[in-house]
Amino acid sequence: MPPPSDIVKVAIEWPGANAQLIEIDQKKPLSSIIREVCDGWSLSGSEQFALRYADGPQLYITEQSRGEIKNGTILRLAISPARAARQLLERIQSHGIDARLEALKELAKLSADPTFATEFINMEGIGTLARLVESGTHFGEMLAFTLTAFLELMDHGIVSWDLLSLSFIKQIAGYVNQPMVDVSILQRSLAILESMVLNSHSLYHRVAQEITVGQLIGHLQVSNQEIQTYAIALINALFLKAPEDRRQYLHLSGLSWNDVPLYPQEMASTLAQKHLRSIILNHVIRGNRPIKAEMAHQLYVLQVLTFNLLEERMMTKMDPNDQAQRDIIFELRRIAFDGENDPTGTEKRKAMHTKDYKMLGFTNHVNPAMDFTQTPPGMLALDNMLYLAKLHQDTYIRIVLENSSREDKHECPFGRCAIELTRMLCEILQVGELPNEGCNDYHPMFFTHDRAWEEFFCVCIQLLNKTWKEMRATAEDFNKVMQVVREQITRALAMKPSSLDQLKSKLRGLNYSEILRLRQSERMSQDDFQSPPIIELRERIQPEILELIKQQRLNRLCEGSCFRKLGNRRRQEKFWFCRLSLNHKVLHYGDLDESPQGEVPFELLSDKIPVSDIKSVVTGKDCPHMKEKSALKQNKEVLELAFSVLYDPDETLNFVAPNKYEYCIWTDGLCALLGREMGSDLTRSDLDTLISMEMKLRLLDLENITIPEAPPPVPKEPSSYNFTYNYS
Repeated sequence: MPPPSDIVKVAIEWPGANAQLIEIDQKKPLSSIIREVCDGWSLSGSEQFALRYADGPQLYITEQSRGEIKNGTILRLAISPARAARQLLERIQSHGIDARLEALKELAKLSADPTFATEFINMEGIGTLARLVESGTHFGEMLAFTLTAFLELMDHGIVSWDLLSLSFIKQIAGYVNQPMVDVSILQRSLAILESMVLNSHSLYHRVAQEITVGQLIGHLQVSNQEIQTYAIALINALFLKAPEDRRQYLHLSGLSWNDVPLYPQEMASTLAQKHLRSIILNHVIRGNRPIKAEMAHQLYVLQVLTFNLLEERMMTKMDPNDQAQRDIIFELRRIAFDGENDPTGTEKRKAMHTKDYKMLGFTNHVNPAMDFTQTPPGMLALDNMLYLAKLHQDTYIRIVLENSSREDKHECPFGRCAIELTRMLCEILQVGELPNEGCNDYHPMFFTHDRAWEEFFCVCIQLLNKTWKEMRATAEDFNKVMQVVREQITRALAMKPSSLDQLKSKLRGLNYSEILRLRQSERMSQDDFQSPPIIELRERIQPEILELIKQQRLNRLCEGSCFRKLGNRRRQEKFWFCRLSLNHKVLHYGDLDESPQGEVPFELLSDKIPVSDIKSVVTGKDCPHMKEKSALKQNKEVLELAFSVLYDPDETLNFVAPNKYEYCIWTDGLCALLGREMGSDLTRSDLDTLISMEMKLRLLDLENITIPEAPPPVPKEPSSYNFTYNYS
């Protein structure tokens, strides 16, 4: 007969004594259980003791967390959190250097425990650590442990960051600004400054006064990628929390808008003057080390924040009565149609402006300013057009004049195309959206040019004009052309070109004929024959294919996957791993120090959930951790990757998948475990592909076509490449 669900069998250790094997009754108070354990070793004062896990993070067990204890868990009897906090607080203030170092080392480890952290903070421990830092008497390893403990304690969110003094901030900033400082101290100092900026509006201003982006650039030129990651994370935090007017000073632009008078806005950028972009490109992206996941995430965040500077212009409507804005449209017309050295050009064309605006491709020929009153893309489209006209004048004039000389029905309307293209690029690059917590999708080519957005537009407008000609399009085909261009751009971006030149090369290979070929190939691979015998065959083999997909999903769950933990500090890299037992009866999971390479042995995964205890799987906004983290509610991409396992008694195991593929694999696999239908998009895609392939093989077999077991041999390389062709 199985034991009751509220009885848990565990082992409890105590230094210098044999372990006790006991049964914990979850209905009894925890204090009573601790008293019984102490009596077993003849220890008095049971209120001075507590239970902790012996493995993993070794967290204290409380009345709230005791439900997580599983059968077979090894526990350890330890002094209570309050007693441990009191002792450590006394030891870190002692005069003996060795004793203080050992105390700080132990404190750095215990501070990750929320129960201990609460007790230590209630004893004014945070203030004590802050004073130790402010005194400037700690160095090396002792200072590193002090900063580690401080950071872990603050990360629990028990006390406000606003309580920190200006003296403390100056001391931490001083460690970052020192030319030769210990790596561990620098890491923690950067992390503390990042947390200050992200968690306190008032501290942002104080940190911004002590730390400039120029001072952080030196840390990007080191060989330690962790230091580079922390430095970029701090830059991102300063960028994210900066007031709107200050963000413009953080724009990654090498050219002031005053150099190219597109619109009256201050864009003299500190980051440009300090060559941040080129340093990130040369020392991080093109460095000798592969980009780790957290660095890729920070580069992605920086890319998103940079593009989000365009949001203001994207959402600004043009004022048809604003003469300065109208002058920009006049400038577009002048560059296209008036010779630079023709003094009579303007006078001669005054009566022809309407015709010129029609040739420029504006929808409203009389007042083209009305074309820019829709947002998005608003004034951003006009900015892009003028950039092309100013800095790529030959290309601009060629596109405009080339289309103005075509037959009316085949001319490509430059103005309308540029406006729609700008809107499309904003959608593709998600301008104005918050960075996705788990996304690493940065594009190296956007770090290769000081004006990457504008240059990207210039490449794409030339692609649009080329595709229009290849399709022999007319005005009625406008939407079809834009659909093809969107497909060309998204396919090229998916190849992750490393430079704008490489993007051009990818787009040249994705001409209209190639897009048609790819579409045809994809249609053929997904053909669904409609004749009754084929439909019947499909219905017969579908259960077999579904079983095959189910087995593949379960095999992937047995291999396991690594998931990121979502903490208070985005830059903090914490991982956990989960995999299904080979007999499909237990889910094993546990925390990891770093992202694993390959499978993680079951022995390293300390926690487990019997599959029989799983009640259901929920996704998206129904997940408990999505309801708790209000900051993530706005991010639909995180919601789309979230799922939770609900199991007895009322516990949850929360996931955020690294990508959509892993999300589908795990939700399908868990549904298969519970005997429910696998309903993800990936399952439908795999089902269609495999059924189509199986039907084609069976139809080939009906035609008596022999299908070889092995692929044919690769043809030998010819001995000579000299050949002639006989035209006769």
